Amino acid sequence: MQHFQAHLHDEAGTAALGTALARALAPGLVIYLHGDLGAGKTALTRSLLHAAGHVGTVKSPTYTLSEPYAIQLGGRKVSVIHFDLYRMGSPEEFLDAGFREDFNGDNICIVEWPEKADRVLPAADINLFLTVAGNGRDVELQASTALGNSCLQRLKFAPNM
Repeated sequence: MQHFQAHLHDEAGTAALGTALARALAPGLVIYLHGDLGAGKTALTRSLLHAAGHVGTVKSPTYTLSEPYAIQLGGRKVSVIHFDLYRMGSPEEFLDAGFREDFNGDNICIVEWPEKADRVLPAADINLFLTVAGNGRDVELQASTALGNSCLQRLKFAPNM
């Protein structure tokens, strides 16, 4: 399986990675974002969504738990659903909200704080880890399925040196 590691020197590096990921997206992709508060998970998602064609604000779904965005991908309308499960009290809340239905092979689901629903959350195609390192971030992407593997094979990203 594909694996990618880099050091992002600043916020611009995080934005550049989001832009590169947007070019490698495929319908049905599930990406888990791991990292402490302030690690850049929402910033990366915001850059990804803007690069994928979303016009307008991208707000953190901390209180709503999910925010859908419509983009065009290969001439096809696709929904990207950004989840932030930080405030979720139990995995059952994920099920009660009906979120499992969003993981349907057509939508792209990006999940912050996936460990909050680990027993009920569908498997990730890519696990992305962001760690604060000085003024920048260390990033690691791990594919865990064929779909995630093909996404990382398409990823064209040269970290800022």
